Amino acid sequence: MRQGPLSLMFAASLLIVTAVHAEETPLAPTTPAPDSSAALSAHQAQLDSLEQRLAESERLRAELNTQLQGSAELRENAVVSRLRQENQRLNLRLKEAQAKQDPSLLNEEQTWFALGGVTVLVAMLCGSLLTGGRRKSRREWIN
Repeated sequence: MRQGPLSLMFAASLLIVTAVHAEETPLAPTTPAPDSSAALSAHQAQLDSLEQRLAESERLRAELNTQLQGSAELRENAVVSRLRQENQRLNLRLKEAQAKQDPSLLNEEQTWFALGGVTVLVAMLCGSLLTGGRRKSRREWIN
């Protein structure tokens, strides 16, 4: 048996069945039924209720938002206060540490000047030791 005519016959029967079902569905009435006004008023009441709930939810959301902002400001103020206290404590510790530190004898400029003087003295001492303590005469300089 060939598959072609069988599948063609099956497709045709499906088309006929769908056409029959399409003809059987009655058209929806265009005029509202008497109980549709009751359904309409029920829908309107439900819509009004939902609008009231929406308005209430929006009001509650706004209140919660302001409370959240207020708590965030309080939290931020607490953090700033804690940081200021810690800063004051650290400044106090720094001042105490500086007070305990021994004052230096010389400042940096004086230290470098003294180091240069010591270098000159060491160079003169080395020079005198190398010459054997004797001085050259003027004639030795000329030759």
